[in-house]
Amino acid sequence: MTQPPRITDSHCHLDFPDFEGEVPELLARAAEAGVHRMVTICTRLRNEPTVRALSEAHAPIFYAAGTHPMSAAEEPLASIDELLALTAHPKFVGIGESGLDYHYTAESADIQKQSLLVHIEAAQRSRLPLIIHARAADKDMADILSAEHKNAPYSCVMHCYCSGPELAKRCLDLGFYLSMSGIATFPKSHEVRDIFAAAPVDRVLVETDSPYLAPVPRRGKRNEPAYTAFTAKVGAEVLDMTPEAFAAQTELNFERLFSKVAAYKGAA
Repeated sequence: MTQPPRITDSHCHLDFPDFEGEVPELLARAAEAGVHRMVTICTRLRNEPTVRALSEAHAPIFYAAGTHPMSAAEEPLASIDELLALTAHPKFVGIGESGLDYHYTAESADIQKQSLLVHIEAAQRSRLPLIIHARAADKDMADILSAEHKNAPYSCVMHCYCSGPELAKRCLDLGFYLSMSGIATFPKSHEVRDIFAAAPVDRVLVETDSPYLAPVPRRGKRNEPAYTAFTAKVGAEVLDMTPEAFAAQTELNFERLFSKVAAYKGAA
């Protein structure tokens, strides 16, 4: 039997209640689908110990932490020192997710911007990649990311990219990465697929954002890391690559951006 190509789920939420008590089984299904590692994202810093424990208990799991923009008004404002202290852990590999969401939480735009600036500085100082959530905030998002990058360069992934082509262009011009989620597999997501088709192949990642946004043919069900394989299949088609070539390229891209993962693997 031919083994599936190895890929990485660059963004999931394995600490969410949807997966309670089920992580070993999730990892087994992921491995069977070719998903050999994943980055689980802590969206509220008070939950960081839980996410850290998942990474310590399971070899394929790495983690990142930050304050999600939709939670920015409910959580204490993170400090740069607090974020930098987390980076000492060998499996802590990114800052965030942070960003702006004006679709659901436009009323907290000011605190979202304050929180975002803290996360950007932590990324600049730690040299770990910034993980960005952006929804219905394209201009502010592009302007802030560009201005801060001019002040001090940093690396960044626009996770679950489904914003417009102009924000994509500005981010790619800064050397940032776009991550493809299950949204790209939805029949009506023509614009999203067009954005990825026009992106440099060395700047594309894949993810689930599980438990959300399960790709076709699992749409409407709970998402999980194994389903990254369905999104990767569509990604290969969009970029006119074989599944094997697309998987190999996204692995190179992931390890270039999340260099701490590659260093950890090398030290293992």
